[in-house]
Amino acid sequence: MTHTVEGIAASAGIAIARAFLLKIPDFHIEKERIDSPKQEIVRFEVALEEAKQELESVKRRAQEELGEDKAAIFAAHLLVLQDPEFIGSIQDKIREENVSAEFAVREIADMYIVMFEQLDNEYMKERAADIRDVTQRLLARLLGVKLADIQAISEEVIIVAEDVTPSDTAQMDTRYVKGFTTDIGGRTSHSAIMARSLEIPAVVGTKRITETVEPNAWVIVDGLDGKVIVDPTDEELEAYRKKQAQYEEQRATWAKLLNEKTVTADGTRIELAANIGTPEDVEGALKNGAEGIGLYRTEFLYMGRTQLPSEEEQYNAYKTVLEKMGKHPVVIRTLDIGGDKELPYLNMPKELNPFLGFRAIRLCLEMQDMFRIQLRALLRASVFGNLKIMFPMIATLEEFRQAKQMVEDEKAKLITEGISVAEKIEIGIMVEIPATALLADAFAKEVDFFSIGTNDLIQYTMAADRMNEKVSYLYQPYHPAILRLIDMVIQAAHKEGKWAGMCGEMAGDPVAIPLLLGLGLDEFSMSASSVLRARSMMKELSKEEMKVHARKAMTMGTGEDVARYVKESFRLFETMK
Repeated sequence: MTHTVEGIAASAGIAIARAFLLKIPDFHIEKERIDSPKQEIVRFEVALEEAKQELESVKRRAQEELGEDKAAIFAAHLLVLQDPEFIGSIQDKIREENVSAEFAVREIADMYIVMFEQLDNEYMKERAADIRDVTQRLLARLLGVKLADIQAISEEVIIVAEDVTPSDTAQMDTRYVKGFTTDIGGRTSHSAIMARSLEIPAVVGTKRITETVEPNAWVIVDGLDGKVIVDPTDEELEAYRKKQAQYEEQRATWAKLLNEKTVTADGTRIELAANIGTPEDVEGALKNGAEGIGLYRTEFLYMGRTQLPSEEEQYNAYKTVLEKMGKHPVVIRTLDIGGDKELPYLNMPKELNPFLGFRAIRLCLEMQDMFRIQLRALLRASVFGNLKIMFPMIATLEEFRQAKQMVEDEKAKLITEGISVAEKIEIGIMVEIPATALLADAFAKEVDFFSIGTNDLIQYTMAADRMNEKVSYLYQPYHPAILRLIDMVIQAAHKEGKWAGMCGEMAGDPVAIPLLLGLGLDEFSMSASSVLRARSMMKELSKEEMKVHARKAMTMGTGEDVARYVKESFRLFETMK
Protein backbone atom coordinates (compact mmCIF):
# COMPACT_ATOMS: atom_id res chain seq x y z
CA MET A 1 0.00 0.00 0.00
CA THR A 2 1.31 3.43 -0.90
CA HIS A 3 2.64 5.64 1.90
CA THR A 4 4.96 8.63 2.34
CA VAL A 5 7.93 8.86 4.70
CA GLU A 6 9.27 12.30 5.63
CA GLY A 7 13.00 12.99 5.88
CA ILE A 8 15.67 15.60 5.20
CA ALA A 9 16.25 16.76 1.61
CA ALA A 10 19.99 16.15 1.35
CA SER A 11 20.56 16.31 -2.43
CA ALA A 12 18.19 17.90 -4.96
CA GLY A 13 16.30 16.04 -7.67
CA ILE A 14 13.68 13.33 -8.21
CA ALA A 15 14.60 9.63 -8.50
CA ILE A 16 12.16 6.85 -9.42
CA ALA A 17 13.28 3.21 -9.38
CA ARG A 18 13.06 -0.16 -7.67
CA ALA A 19 14.42 -0.46 -4.11
CA PHE A 20 17.79 -2.09 -3.46
CA LEU A 21 17.95 -2.85 0.28
CA LEU A 22 21.48 -2.47 1.55
CA LYS A 23 21.55 -4.67 4.63
CA ILE A 24 24.51 -5.40 6.90
CA PRO A 25 25.01 -9.16 7.41
CA ASP A 26 24.48 -10.61 10.89
CA PHE A 27 27.95 -10.67 12.39
CA HIS A 28 26.90 -12.19 15.73
CA ILE A 29 29.71 -14.52 16.83
CA GLU A 30 29.65 -17.02 19.70
CA LYS A 31 32.67 -17.31 21.96
CA GLU A 32 34.36 -20.66 21.40
CA ARG A 33 37.70 -21.98 22.65
CA ILE A 34 40.16 -22.72 19.85
CA ASP A 35 43.11 -25.13 19.79
CA SER A 36 45.74 -23.06 17.99
CA PRO A 37 46.00 -19.32 18.78
CA LYS A 38 48.97 -19.11 16.38
CA GLN A 39 46.82 -20.38 13.51
CA GLU A 40 44.06 -17.89 14.39
CA ILE A 41 46.54 -15.03 14.41
CA VAL A 42 47.69 -16.10 10.93
CA ARG A 43 44.01 -16.17 9.77
CA PHE A 44 43.55 -12.69 11.20
CA GLU A 45 46.70 -11.36 9.48
CA VAL A 46 45.63 -12.81 6.12
CA ALA A 47 42.16 -11.20 6.47
CA LEU A 48 43.83 -7.95 7.50
CA GLU A 49 46.00 -7.90 4.37
CA GLU A 50 43.03 -8.75 2.11
CA ALA A 51 40.95 -5.96 3.70
CA LYS A 52 43.81 -3.50 3.13
CA GLN A 53 44.06 -4.45 -0.55
CA GLU A 54 40.29 -4.10 -0.94
CA LEU A 55 40.36 -0.67 0.69
CA GLU A 56 43.25 0.47 -1.51
CA SER A 57 41.11 -0.45 -4.53
CA VAL A 58 38.11 1.48 -3.16
CA LYS A 59 40.36 4.46 -2.39
CA ARG A 60 41.73 4.52 -5.96
CA ARG A 61 38.23 4.47 -7.41
CA ALA A 62 37.16 7.28 -5.07
CA GLN A 63 40.17 9.38 -6.16
CA GLU A 64 39.27 8.91 -9.82
CA GLU A 65 35.52 9.49 -9.54
CA LEU A 66 34.97 11.66 -6.45
CA GLY A 67 38.24 13.54 -5.93
CA GLU A 68 41.07 13.48 -3.41
CA ASP A 69 39.10 14.97 -0.52
CA LYS A 70 36.47 12.20 -0.61
CA ALA A 71 39.17 9.54 -0.96
CA ALA A 72 40.74 10.83 2.27
CA ILE A 73 37.95 9.01 4.13
CA PHE A 74 39.36 5.68 2.95
CA ALA A 75 42.86 6.73 3.86
CA ALA A 76 41.49 7.12 7.39
CA HIS A 77 40.06 3.57 7.18
CA LEU A 78 43.47 2.26 6.11
CA LEU A 79 45.03 3.96 9.11
CA VAL A 80 42.68 1.97 11.37
CA LEU A 81 43.94 -1.25 9.76
CA GLN A 82 47.51 -0.08 10.38
CA ASP A 83 46.94 1.03 13.98
CA PRO A 84 49.32 -1.06 16.14
CA GLU A 85 47.13 -0.60 19.23
CA PHE A 86 44.01 -1.88 17.45
CA ILE A 87 45.83 -4.79 15.78
CA GLY A 88 47.84 -5.64 18.90
CA SER A 89 44.72 -5.74 21.09
CA ILE A 90 43.10 -8.27 18.73
CA GLN A 91 46.21 -10.44 18.61
CA ASP A 92 46.58 -10.32 22.41
CA LYS A 93 42.96 -11.36 22.90
CA ILE A 94 43.37 -14.37 20.58
CA ARG A 95 46.61 -15.38 22.29
CA GLU A 96 45.54 -14.83 25.91
CA GLU A 97 41.95 -16.09 25.76
CA ASN A 98 42.22 -18.80 23.10
CA VAL A 99 39.34 -17.31 21.09
CA SER A 100 38.71 -17.20 17.35
CA ALA A 101 39.99 -14.33 15.24
CA GLU A 102 36.46 -13.18 14.36
CA PHE A 103 35.38 -13.15 18.03
CA ALA A 104 38.47 -11.14 19.00
CA VAL A 105 37.87 -8.64 16.16
CA ARG A 106 34.22 -8.23 17.14
CA GLU A 107 34.99 -7.77 20.85
CA ILE A 108 37.85 -5.30 20.43
CA ALA A 109 36.04 -3.31 17.72
CA ASP A 110 32.87 -3.08 19.85
CA MET A 111 34.94 -1.86 22.79
CA TYR A 112 36.44 0.95 20.70
CA ILE A 113 33.09 1.84 19.10
CA VAL A 114 31.28 2.11 22.46
CA MET A 115 34.16 4.08 23.96
CA PHE A 116 34.18 6.63 21.12
CA GLU A 117 30.39 6.97 20.92
CA GLN A 118 30.08 7.63 24.64
CA LEU A 119 32.39 10.64 24.36
CA ASP A 120 29.45 12.43 22.72
CA ASN A 121 31.11 14.58 20.12
CA GLU A 122 30.96 14.26 16.36
CA TYR A 123 34.65 13.69 15.77
CA MET A 124 34.64 10.60 17.99
CA LYS A 125 31.37 9.38 16.49
CA GLU A 126 32.94 9.52 13.04
CA ARG A 127 35.93 7.53 14.32
CA ALA A 128 33.44 4.96 15.63
CA ALA A 129 31.84 4.85 12.16
CA ASP A 130 35.30 4.29 10.61
CA ILE A 131 35.97 1.35 12.92
CA ARG A 132 32.51 -0.11 12.23
CA ASP A 133 33.09 0.10 8.46
CA VAL A 134 36.56 -1.47 8.70
CA THR A 135 35.33 -4.19 11.08
CA GLN A 136 32.65 -5.26 8.60
CA ARG A 137 35.37 -5.81 5.99
CA LEU A 138 37.51 -7.85 8.36
CA LEU A 139 34.62 -10.01 9.60
CA ALA A 140 33.34 -10.61 6.07
CA ARG A 141 36.79 -11.94 5.14
CA LEU A 142 37.09 -14.11 8.25
CA LEU A 143 33.57 -15.55 8.02
CA GLY A 144 33.46 -15.94 4.25
CA VAL A 145 30.39 -13.68 4.13
CA LYS A 146 29.83 -11.60 1.01
CA LEU A 147 29.04 -7.95 1.66
CA ALA A 148 26.44 -6.34 -0.58
CA ASP A 149 28.23 -5.63 -3.85
CA ILE A 150 27.10 -2.17 -4.94
CA GLN A 151 29.52 -2.32 -7.87
CA ALA A 152 27.59 -5.31 -9.25
CA ILE A 153 24.32 -3.36 -9.59
CA SER A 154 23.42 -3.38 -13.29
CA GLU A 155 19.89 -1.94 -13.36
CA GLU A 156 18.38 1.30 -12.14
CA VAL A 157 17.79 1.23 -8.38
CA ILE A 158 17.32 3.41 -5.33
CA ILE A 159 19.45 2.31 -2.41
CA VAL A 160 17.55 2.00 0.89
CA ALA A 161 19.74 1.66 3.98
CA GLU A 162 20.05 2.47 7.66
CA ASP A 163 23.01 4.59 6.61
CA VAL A 164 25.22 4.82 3.53
CA THR A 165 28.91 4.61 4.39
CA PRO A 166 31.69 6.35 2.48
CA SER A 167 32.73 2.90 1.22
CA ASP A 168 29.23 2.42 -0.18
CA THR A 169 29.10 5.74 -2.03
CA ALA A 170 32.57 5.26 -3.51
CA GLN A 171 31.30 2.12 -5.23
CA MET A 172 28.12 3.64 -6.68
CA ASP A 173 27.78 3.79 -10.45
CA THR A 174 25.39 6.67 -11.12
CA ARG A 175 24.23 5.05 -14.35
CA TYR A 176 22.38 2.59 -12.14
CA VAL A 177 22.18 4.10 -8.64
CA LYS A 178 19.64 6.86 -9.23
CA GLY A 179 19.34 7.97 -5.60
CA PHE A 180 19.29 6.78 -2.01
CA THR A 181 17.40 7.16 1.25
CA THR A 182 18.50 6.37 4.80
CA ASP A 183 17.17 6.04 8.34
CA ILE A 184 19.82 8.32 9.84
CA GLY A 185 21.90 11.35 8.80
CA GLY A 186 21.52 15.06 8.13
CA ARG A 187 22.35 17.63 5.43
CA THR A 188 25.98 17.81 6.54
CA SER A 189 26.57 14.06 7.11
CA HIS A 190 29.07 12.13 4.94
CA SER A 191 26.26 10.47 3.00
CA ALA A 192 24.60 13.80 2.15
CA ILE A 193 27.85 15.42 1.04
CA MET A 194 28.65 12.40 -1.13
CA ALA A 195 25.17 12.49 -2.71
CA ARG A 196 25.69 16.12 -3.74
CA SER A 197 29.15 15.25 -5.14
CA LEU A 198 27.59 12.46 -7.20
CA GLU A 199 24.66 14.75 -8.10
CA ILE A 200 22.04 12.13 -7.26
CA PRO A 201 18.83 12.79 -5.25
CA ALA A 202 18.91 11.78 -1.59
CA VAL A 203 16.60 11.93 1.41
CA VAL A 204 18.24 11.10 4.75
CA GLY A 205 17.17 10.99 8.41
CA THR A 206 13.80 9.30 7.74
CA LYS A 207 14.20 7.23 10.95
CA ARG A 208 12.22 4.26 9.56
CA ILE A 209 12.60 3.86 5.80
CA THR A 210 14.26 0.43 6.08
CA GLU A 211 11.23 -0.83 8.04
CA THR A 212 8.75 0.27 5.40
CA VAL A 213 10.29 -0.81 2.09
CA GLU A 214 10.33 -4.33 0.68
CA PRO A 215 13.07 -5.43 -1.74
CA ASN A 216 12.31 -4.47 -5.35
CA ALA A 217 9.37 -2.23 -4.39
CA TRP A 218 8.88 0.95 -6.43
CA VAL A 219 10.22 3.99 -4.58
CA ILE A 220 10.24 7.72 -5.34
CA VAL A 221 12.94 9.84 -3.69
CA ASP A 222 11.92 13.49 -3.69
CA GLY A 223 15.16 15.31 -2.88
CA LEU A 224 13.42 18.66 -3.35
CA ASP A 225 10.84 18.32 -0.57
CA GLY A 226 12.46 15.64 1.60
CA LYS A 227 9.89 12.89 0.96
CA VAL A 228 10.06 9.21 0.04
CA ILE A 229 6.96 7.67 -1.57
CA VAL A 230 6.85 3.89 -1.13
CA ASP A 231 4.74 1.71 -3.46
CA PRO A 232 3.37 4.78 -5.31
CA THR A 233 0.10 4.60 -7.20
CA ASP A 234 0.05 4.99 -10.99
CA GLU A 235 -1.22 8.54 -10.50
CA GLU A 236 1.67 9.37 -8.13
CA LEU A 237 4.19 7.86 -10.54
CA GLU A 238 2.84 9.96 -13.38
CA ALA A 239 2.81 13.13 -11.24
CA TYR A 240 6.41 12.60 -10.09
CA ARG A 241 7.64 11.79 -13.59
CA LYS A 242 6.25 15.19 -14.61
CA LYS A 243 7.93 16.82 -11.61
CA GLN A 244 11.19 15.04 -12.53
CA ALA A 245 10.95 16.28 -16.14
CA GLN A 246 10.23 19.83 -14.94
CA TYR A 247 13.26 19.75 -12.67
CA GLU A 248 15.49 18.50 -15.50
CA GLU A 249 14.14 21.28 -17.75
CA GLN A 250 14.92 23.72 -14.96
CA ARG A 251 18.50 22.42 -14.80
CA ALA A 252 18.82 22.81 -18.56
CA THR A 253 17.64 26.42 -18.23
CA TRP A 254 20.20 27.06 -15.49
CA ALA A 255 22.92 25.59 -17.73
CA LYS A 256 22.32 28.42 -20.23
CA LEU A 257 23.60 30.85 -17.59
CA LEU A 258 27.03 29.19 -17.51
CA ASN A 259 28.98 32.09 -19.00
CA GLU A 260 26.82 34.94 -17.69
CA LYS A 261 27.70 37.26 -14.83
CA THR A 262 25.55 37.14 -11.70
CA VAL A 263 23.34 40.23 -11.67
CA THR A 264 20.17 40.88 -9.67
CA ALA A 265 16.91 42.09 -11.20
CA ASP A 266 17.81 45.68 -10.22
CA GLY A 267 21.34 45.48 -11.66
CA THR A 268 23.48 44.68 -8.59
CA ARG A 269 26.56 42.60 -9.39
CA ILE A 270 27.04 39.61 -7.05
CA GLU A 271 29.94 37.17 -6.98
CA LEU A 272 29.08 33.45 -6.96
CA ALA A 273 32.02 31.23 -6.00
CA ALA A 274 32.56 27.54 -5.29
CA ASN A 275 33.93 25.65 -2.28
CA ILE A 276 36.63 23.10 -3.16
CA GLY A 277 38.85 20.59 -1.37
CA THR A 278 41.48 19.71 -3.98
CA PRO A 279 43.00 21.14 -7.18
CA GLU A 280 40.98 18.54 -9.14
CA ASP A 281 37.75 20.17 -7.91
CA VAL A 282 38.49 23.34 -9.92
CA GLU A 283 37.21 21.64 -13.10
CA GLY A 284 33.79 21.12 -11.49
CA ALA A 285 33.73 24.74 -10.27
CA LEU A 286 34.42 26.11 -13.77
CA LYS A 287 32.03 23.63 -15.41
CA ASN A 288 29.27 24.98 -13.16
CA GLY A 289 29.98 28.65 -13.83
CA ALA A 290 31.73 29.65 -10.59
CA GLU A 291 33.23 33.13 -10.70
CA GLY A 292 35.89 32.32 -8.14
CA ILE A 293 36.86 29.97 -5.35
CA GLY A 294 35.39 31.21 -2.10
CA LEU A 295 36.89 28.44 0.02
CA TYR A 296 39.77 26.10 -0.73
CA ARG A 297 39.99 23.67 2.21
CA THR A 298 43.72 22.99 2.42
CA GLU A 299 43.42 20.35 5.16
CA PHE A 300 42.88 17.64 2.52
CA LEU A 301 46.55 18.09 1.56
CA TYR A 302 47.43 16.99 5.08
CA MET A 303 44.96 14.13 5.56
CA GLY A 304 45.25 10.45 4.66
CA ARG A 305 49.05 10.35 4.92
CA THR A 306 51.74 9.57 7.48
CA GLN A 307 53.61 12.88 7.51
CA LEU A 308 53.17 16.60 6.81
CA PRO A 309 53.15 17.69 3.15
CA SER A 310 56.32 19.46 2.07
CA GLU A 311 56.48 23.12 1.11
CA GLU A 312 57.03 22.12 -2.53
CA GLU A 313 54.03 19.79 -2.54
CA GLN A 314 51.79 22.53 -1.13
CA TYR A 315 53.21 25.17 -3.49
CA ASN A 316 52.39 23.00 -6.52
CA ALA A 317 48.80 22.42 -5.33
CA TYR A 318 48.14 26.13 -4.68
CA LYS A 319 49.84 27.14 -7.94
CA THR A 320 47.65 24.70 -9.90
CA VAL A 321 44.42 26.14 -8.46
CA LEU A 322 45.50 29.76 -9.00
CA GLU A 323 46.60 29.11 -12.59
CA LYS A 324 43.37 27.28 -13.46
CA MET A 325 41.26 30.12 -12.06
CA GLY A 326 43.21 32.85 -13.90
CA LYS A 327 42.09 36.32 -12.82
CA HIS A 328 39.22 34.96 -10.72
CA PRO A 329 39.67 35.33 -6.94
CA VAL A 330 40.81 32.27 -4.98
CA VAL A 331 40.30 32.33 -1.20
CA ILE A 332 42.60 29.74 0.36
CA ARG A 333 41.92 28.85 3.99
CA THR A 334 44.96 28.01 6.07
CA LEU A 335 45.06 24.64 7.83
CA ASP A 336 41.80 23.92 9.65
CA ILE A 337 42.57 20.72 11.56
CA GLY A 338 40.88 19.63 14.77
CA GLY A 339 37.23 19.20 15.68
CA ASP A 340 36.07 16.53 13.22
CA LYS A 341 39.43 16.37 11.36
CA GLU A 342 42.52 14.82 12.93
CA LEU A 343 46.09 14.22 11.78
CA PRO A 344 47.27 11.05 13.57
CA TYR A 345 50.94 11.79 12.84
CA LEU A 346 50.78 14.98 14.96
CA ASN A 347 50.09 12.83 18.05
CA MET A 348 47.69 15.39 19.47
CA PRO A 349 46.26 14.71 22.94
CA LYS A 350 42.63 13.56 22.99
CA GLU A 351 40.17 16.27 24.00
CA LEU A 352 36.76 15.91 25.60
CA ASN A 353 35.35 18.59 23.30
CA PRO A 354 37.60 19.02 20.25
CA PHE A 355 35.16 21.41 18.50
CA LEU A 356 35.87 23.96 21.25
CA GLY A 357 39.48 22.94 21.70
CA PHE A 358 42.96 23.08 20.22
CA ARG A 359 42.18 23.44 16.52
CA ALA A 360 42.52 25.57 13.36
CA ILE A 361 44.38 28.87 13.95
CA ARG A 362 44.97 27.95 17.60
CA LEU A 363 46.94 24.89 16.54
CA CYS A 364 48.82 26.80 13.81
CA LEU A 365 49.92 29.59 16.15
CA GLU A 366 51.30 26.93 18.50
CA MET A 367 52.93 24.78 15.78
CA GLN A 368 54.57 27.67 13.99
CA ASP A 369 57.10 25.68 11.97
CA MET A 370 54.26 23.78 10.28
CA PHE A 371 52.24 26.99 9.75
CA ARG A 372 55.17 28.94 8.31
CA ILE A 373 55.79 26.22 5.70
CA GLN A 374 52.19 26.60 4.52
CA LEU A 375 52.46 30.40 4.45
CA ARG A 376 55.69 30.24 2.39
CA ALA A 377 54.01 27.89 -0.11
CA LEU A 378 51.00 30.21 -0.40
CA LEU A 379 53.13 33.32 -0.85
CA ARG A 380 55.34 31.67 -3.50
CA ALA A 381 52.19 30.60 -5.43
CA SER A 382 50.61 34.07 -5.15
CA VAL A 383 52.24 35.34 -8.36
CA PHE A 384 50.21 32.83 -10.44
CA GLY A 385 46.75 34.22 -9.75
CA ASN A 386 44.44 36.27 -7.54
CA LEU A 387 45.21 34.84 -4.09
CA LYS A 388 43.39 35.78 -0.90
CA ILE A 389 44.51 34.17 2.38
CA MET A 390 41.92 33.35 5.05
CA PHE A 391 42.49 32.32 8.68
CA PRO A 392 39.90 29.96 10.26
CA MET A 393 38.45 29.97 13.79
CA ILE A 394 39.66 33.47 14.70
CA ALA A 395 38.26 34.46 18.13
CA THR A 396 40.39 37.49 19.06
CA LEU A 397 42.15 40.40 17.41
CA GLU A 398 45.42 39.18 18.96
CA GLU A 399 45.14 35.89 17.03
CA PHE A 400 44.58 37.71 13.76
CA ARG A 401 47.44 40.12 14.36
CA GLN A 402 49.85 37.31 15.23
CA ALA A 403 48.89 35.26 12.16
CA LYS A 404 49.09 38.31 9.86
CA GLN A 405 52.52 39.22 11.26
CA MET A 406 53.74 35.72 10.41
CA VAL A 407 52.57 36.25 6.82
CA GLU A 408 54.52 39.53 6.68
CA ASP A 409 57.61 37.86 8.20
CA GLU A 410 57.61 35.04 5.64
CA LYS A 411 56.96 37.48 2.79
CA ALA A 412 60.01 39.53 3.82
CA LYS A 413 62.18 36.38 4.02
CA LEU A 414 61.12 35.24 0.54
CA ILE A 415 61.85 38.64 -1.00
CA THR A 416 65.29 38.59 0.68
CA GLU A 417 65.86 35.17 -0.91
CA GLY A 418 65.03 36.67 -4.30
CA ILE A 419 61.69 34.86 -4.60
CA SER A 420 58.78 36.79 -6.14
CA VAL A 421 55.60 37.38 -4.14
CA ALA A 422 52.41 39.14 -5.33
CA GLU A 423 52.43 42.78 -4.33
CA LYS A 424 48.86 42.81 -2.97
CA ILE A 425 47.39 39.79 -1.19
CA GLU A 426 44.16 40.30 0.73
CA ILE A 427 44.14 38.70 4.18
CA GLY A 428 40.83 37.93 5.84
CA ILE A 429 39.15 35.73 8.42
CA MET A 430 36.35 33.22 8.67
CA VAL A 431 33.62 34.42 11.03
CA GLU A 432 32.60 31.24 12.83
CA ILE A 433 32.57 32.33 16.47
CA PRO A 434 29.79 34.60 17.86
CA ALA A 435 32.36 36.74 19.71
CA THR A 436 34.00 37.58 16.38
CA ALA A 437 30.67 38.58 14.84
CA LEU A 438 29.86 40.76 17.85
CA LEU A 439 33.24 42.50 17.52
CA ALA A 440 33.08 42.71 13.72
CA ASP A 441 33.37 46.51 13.77
CA ALA A 442 36.83 46.26 15.39
CA PHE A 443 37.96 43.39 13.15
CA ALA A 444 36.78 45.27 10.03
CA LYS A 445 39.38 47.97 10.65
CA GLU A 446 42.19 45.41 10.31
CA VAL A 447 41.07 42.59 7.99
CA ASP A 448 40.68 42.87 4.21
CA PHE A 449 37.52 40.75 4.12
CA PHE A 450 35.17 38.52 6.09
CA SER A 451 33.87 35.09 5.03
CA ILE A 452 31.06 33.84 7.25
CA GLY A 453 31.30 30.13 8.07
CA THR A 454 27.68 29.46 8.95
CA ASN A 455 28.05 25.72 9.67
CA ASP A 456 30.02 26.45 12.84
CA LEU A 457 28.53 29.88 13.54
CA ILE A 458 25.06 28.33 13.84
CA GLN A 459 26.10 25.47 16.10
CA TYR A 460 28.15 27.74 18.37
CA THR A 461 25.39 30.35 18.59
CA MET A 462 22.67 27.78 19.30
CA ALA A 463 24.98 25.62 21.51
CA ALA A 464 23.93 22.57 19.49
CA ASP A 465 26.10 20.00 17.72
CA ARG A 466 24.72 20.00 14.17
CA MET A 467 25.42 16.26 13.81
CA ASN A 468 23.69 15.22 17.04
CA GLU A 469 20.22 14.01 16.08
CA LYS A 470 18.85 14.75 19.56
CA VAL A 471 19.49 18.48 19.14
CA SER A 472 19.46 18.74 15.34
CA TYR A 473 16.24 20.79 15.57
CA LEU A 474 18.41 23.62 16.96
CA TYR A 475 20.53 23.80 13.81
CA GLN A 476 18.47 26.71 12.45
CA PRO A 477 20.13 28.78 9.71
CA TYR A 478 17.08 31.07 9.39
CA HIS A 479 16.85 31.85 13.11
CA PRO A 480 16.60 35.63 13.64
CA ALA A 481 19.61 35.50 16.01
CA ILE A 482 21.75 34.08 13.19
CA LEU A 483 20.45 36.67 10.72
CA ARG A 484 21.29 39.46 13.15
CA LEU A 485 24.87 38.21 13.59
CA ILE A 486 25.29 37.98 9.81
CA ASP A 487 23.90 41.51 9.48
CA MET A 488 26.40 42.82 12.04
CA VAL A 489 29.31 41.32 10.11
CA ILE A 490 28.18 42.65 6.71
CA GLN A 491 27.42 46.16 8.02
CA ALA A 492 30.78 46.34 9.82
CA ALA A 493 32.62 45.32 6.64
CA HIS A 494 30.82 47.83 4.45
CA LYS A 495 31.39 50.65 6.93
CA GLU A 496 35.15 50.14 6.46
CA GLY A 497 34.91 49.66 2.68
CA LYS A 498 35.59 45.91 2.92
CA TRP A 499 33.68 42.98 1.38
CA ALA A 500 31.81 40.21 3.16
CA GLY A 501 31.25 36.71 1.80
CA MET A 502 29.82 33.43 3.06
CA CYS A 503 31.23 29.93 2.59
CA GLY A 504 28.86 27.86 4.72
CA GLU A 505 25.99 25.64 3.52
CA MET A 506 23.62 28.58 3.99
CA ALA A 507 25.13 30.48 1.03
CA GLY A 508 23.55 28.06 -1.46
CA ASP A 509 20.25 27.61 0.37
CA PRO A 510 17.28 28.88 -1.72
CA VAL A 511 15.40 30.01 1.41
CA ALA A 512 18.41 31.96 2.67
CA ILE A 513 19.52 33.56 -0.61
CA PRO A 514 16.82 36.31 -0.71
CA LEU A 515 17.60 37.24 2.91
CA LEU A 516 21.38 37.25 2.42
CA LEU A 517 20.97 39.38 -0.68
CA GLY A 518 18.86 41.83 1.32
CA LEU A 519 21.44 41.92 4.10
CA GLY A 520 24.02 43.00 1.52
CA LEU A 521 26.24 39.90 1.24
CA ASP A 522 28.81 40.51 -1.53
CA GLU A 523 30.04 36.98 -2.26
CA PHE A 524 28.18 33.65 -2.00
CA SER A 525 30.40 30.54 -2.01
CA MET A 526 28.74 27.12 -2.22
CA SER A 527 29.05 23.61 -3.63
CA ALA A 528 29.72 23.89 -7.37
CA SER A 529 26.47 22.12 -8.29
CA SER A 530 24.44 24.92 -6.64
CA VAL A 531 26.01 27.87 -8.51
CA LEU A 532 23.79 28.00 -11.60
CA ARG A 533 20.61 27.55 -9.57
CA ALA A 534 21.65 30.48 -7.37
CA ARG A 535 22.49 32.62 -10.43
CA SER A 536 19.06 31.95 -11.89
CA MET A 537 17.44 32.90 -8.60
CA MET A 538 19.46 36.14 -8.28
CA LYS A 539 18.22 37.29 -11.71
CA GLU A 540 14.65 37.29 -10.38
CA LEU A 541 15.36 39.15 -7.13
CA SER A 542 15.68 42.89 -6.56
CA LYS A 543 18.28 43.70 -3.92
CA GLU A 544 16.40 46.80 -2.81
CA GLU A 545 13.19 44.81 -2.33
CA MET A 546 15.08 42.07 -0.48
CA LYS A 547 16.35 44.64 2.02
CA VAL A 548 12.78 45.13 3.22
CA HIS A 549 12.20 41.38 3.56
CA ALA A 550 15.50 40.83 5.39
CA ARG A 551 14.73 43.60 7.91
CA LYS A 552 11.31 42.10 8.56
CA ALA A 553 12.76 38.60 8.97
CA MET A 554 15.15 39.84 11.67
CA THR A 555 12.19 41.04 13.78
CA MET A 556 10.52 37.62 13.82
CA GLY A 557 10.64 35.23 16.75
CA THR A 558 11.55 31.88 15.24
CA GLY A 559 13.42 30.31 12.34
CA GLU A 560 10.20 28.58 11.28
CA ASP A 561 8.46 31.96 11.02
CA VAL A 562 11.28 33.23 8.78
CA ALA A 563 11.26 30.15 6.51
CA ARG A 564 7.47 30.30 6.15
CA TYR A 565 7.62 34.02 5.35
CA VAL A 566 10.25 33.52 2.61
CA LYS A 567 8.39 30.60 1.02
CA GLU A 568 5.10 32.51 0.98
CA SER A 569 6.72 35.69 -0.32
CA PHE A 570 8.48 34.21 -3.35
CA ARG A 571 6.52 32.10 -5.82
CA LEU A 572 9.76 31.26 -7.61
CA PHE A 573 10.90 29.28 -4.57
CA GLU A 574 9.13 26.14 -5.75
CA THR A 575 11.23 25.98 -8.93
CA MET A 576 14.47 26.93 -7.20
CA LYS A 577 14.89 23.96 -4.91
